[in-house]
Amino acid sequence: MADQFDVIEAGERGRRRWVGLVVVLALLLIPVVGLLASREPEPGPETAVASRTPGAIRSLTTLDSAPNMLTVPARKKGGDEVIQVVFPDGARAEVRYPAELGLAEMGSRPFRAGWVDGMFRQFVAPYGGEVEITRGGRPLRSYGPNVTLWPRQAGSGLYGQVLLFAFGPWRVAMYDRGQGLTFEQRTALAGDLRGRVTKEGYLVLTGRGGVRLAEAGEYAQGEPIGPQLWFGGGVGGDGCVGADAGL
Repeated sequence: MADQFDVIEAGERGRRRWVGLVVVLALLLIPVVGLLASREPEPGPETAVASRTPGAIRSLTTLDSAPNMLTVPARKKGGDEVIQVVFPDGARAEVRYPAELGLAEMGSRPFRAGWVDGMFRQFVAPYGGEVEITRGGRPLRSYGPNVTLWPRQAGSGLYGQVLLFAFGPWRVAMYDRGQGLTFEQRTALAGDLRGRVTKEGYLVLTGRGGVRLAEAGEYAQGEPIGPQLWFGGGVGGDGCVGADAGL
């Protein structure tokens, strides 16, 4: 009989312990569940990405350079157009052409060539302006307030470093080639190549000292190197007019 009661008593005690444990756990879980329910849900990966505001990328810069060319108005003359031009040696002329060519709309750039201490060099106004040479970088050296030296450009073939001249709004590049100019020659060239801008906006280049610029009718390496105006934006322009072209 005692064994029977012992078993019953033991069972009751085990059940009471189990019930007590459940009650304790319930009392502990209620505040925890309440605390979790009161908290804002943590943002998931999608929410975090959507709420993130994009910031500026400081390492990127915008390069802005106006085309290095001059556009002048044309006047109608029959089925042709006529523009007044000034060549880079200062010669003035009237250019008449079929209207469908649209030379005036293309714009023009000056070209001169010559010799620096007997070495042939070309002075070209790059279509893209200053940024075409600088690429937003820093010059290797400065030879004065308007002349800087830049590294050799990729894909430039036999051409070397570049001297960049600033004459008013115009930029003129001289690409070194063959036997490069010395430091002293570059320094002299920076002062010996002069540029002035006419009232119409054309650039006139002159040389002194060790710089002799080619005149109309001169040739070098089988090509005319007299003062020219290049029209358009291609290499050498979509067309060119020379000062010795009978204009």
